Amino acid sequence: MSLAPPLARTGVAVAARGLRKEYGHAAARVVALDGVDVDLAAGVFHAVMGPSGSGKSTLLHCLAGLDSPTSGTVRIGDTDTARLDDRRLTLLRRDRVGFVFQRFNLLPALTAEQNIVLPLAIAGRRPESAWLRRVVAAVGLTDRLGHRPGELSGGQQQRVAVARALVTRPEVIFADEPTGNLDSRSGVEVLRLLREAVDTLGQTVVMVTHDPVAAAFADRVVFLADGRPVRELTAPTAGRVLDTLADLDRTAGPDGCRVTTPDAGRGR
Repeated sequence: MSLAPPLARTGVAVAARGLRKEYGHAAARVVALDGVDVDLAAGVFHAVMGPSGSGKSTLLHCLAGLDSPTSGTVRIGDTDTARLDDRRLTLLRRDRVGFVFQRFNLLPALTAEQNIVLPLAIAGRRPESAWLRRVVAAVGLTDRLGHRPGELSGGQQQRVAVARALVTRPEVIFADEPTGNLDSRSGVEVLRLLREAVDTLGQTVVMVTHDPVAAAFADRVVFLADGRPVRELTAPTAGRVLDTLADLDRTAGPDGCRVTTPDAGRGR
């Protein structure tokens, strides 16, 4: 199934064609992604959902250049990531992509500010002071920059991670279950930050989540099953997301395999 972006504003930020990812061999072979075609429009908040084992995290990792597909192509902007050697792929991830994970991945010995600007420090670049101030203000950390991670709440640590993802002005931010380790209030704060990054900073966000409330912050939700896109929603609400997930469950066979239907069949 090929999913074209419904809300394209400034082109396509990330595109996959025929994306396939396999693990193991022979009888132990597992197909995590099964010929995925998807376009992710720039300036849009995308969510990726699906049952456990549907391939959503594998898709995000392949799109972000953190994992290599078995076959198929991924383009970030006009760059085919398969044509990059390890050094250039590392530079692309450092300079053009931002990451927010379920684990905050902050260095405990560094202050919040030092953690935020770490990607720039590694690249030997100085932060743009005006942009840094804007990012810090946007995530509400102006009075916490001198604090180390151990002195911050979980929600504040994830805000540091969001600011770190934004500070390099990436073409796209990939977020893998960014609220998974947070309470509901802190999770909503982080989702609002990602939403604001799209609305006010023109950012592109691709978020994997299992939470219908989190998905409702997105402009578009892509649903995976058995390693391929099978449905999508635009302007989602938590209720519509829940209904779609329930409908996908109903189209599964008794052994958990997907039953081909006009809506869910591959290539339709």
